[in-house]
Amino acid sequence: MNNQIFESVDQYISNLVGHEDDALIATTHSLAEAGMPAISISPNQGKFLQLLALLCKAKNILELGTLAGYSTIWMARALPKDGQLITLEYDPKHAAVAQKNIDRAGLASQVQIRTGKAIDILPQLVEEGAGPFDMIFIDADKPPYTEYFQWALRLSRPGTLIVADNVIRDGKVLDENNTEPAVQGARRFNAMLGANTAVSATILQMVGIKEYDGMAFAIVK
Repeated sequence: MNNQIFESVDQYISNLVGHEDDALIATTHSLAEAGMPAISISPNQGKFLQLLALLCKAKNILELGTLAGYSTIWMARALPKDGQLITLEYDPKHAAVAQKNIDRAGLASQVQIRTGKAIDILPQLVEEGAGPFDMIFIDADKPPYTEYFQWALRLSRPGTLIVADNVIRDGKVLDENNTEPAVQGARRFNAMLGANTAVSATILQMVGIKEYDGMAFAIVK
């Protein structure tokens, strides 16, 4: 089997259950318009995250890595009216584009973008007593994934769902000699997750229009 069949099936599923409205389509278009990388999650992955948030009955969601706000919008739409989502974005340009997209989606009152390094903002959230969050989605720079997860635990409660994207890296995590920082970060994260007794976790391989990767899922004990 090749990538074409994976992409075709992904599109088939999207047409059935992963419909994108004008706000989501505009968010995807905003990437090219702003010269940003087209690395958002797929529509099917967005719908999957939305369903996970609904299963968690999430009222408070934390996201690491906003980009243009595509995944942010999918998850925020699962929130009740009094729910809140805090999303962290390093690049001020990306944050500005995301804010416009979030405003267009009618979610400005429920979504707060914080700009800066996640590794600096996470301790601030702990100090502020911002948690516990019901769901945390990690989709930022890969080298510090392990540290992000450790901070996520401090912002969690028993039952919190922590999701980490891009942890298989096209299968490159199997190569111990691969020196790519993103691959090394994913390998280090995966090894930590497998040994972590504070959570019950698994990793799912994923294929589709985003090619081949995987997501890790952990429930805090």
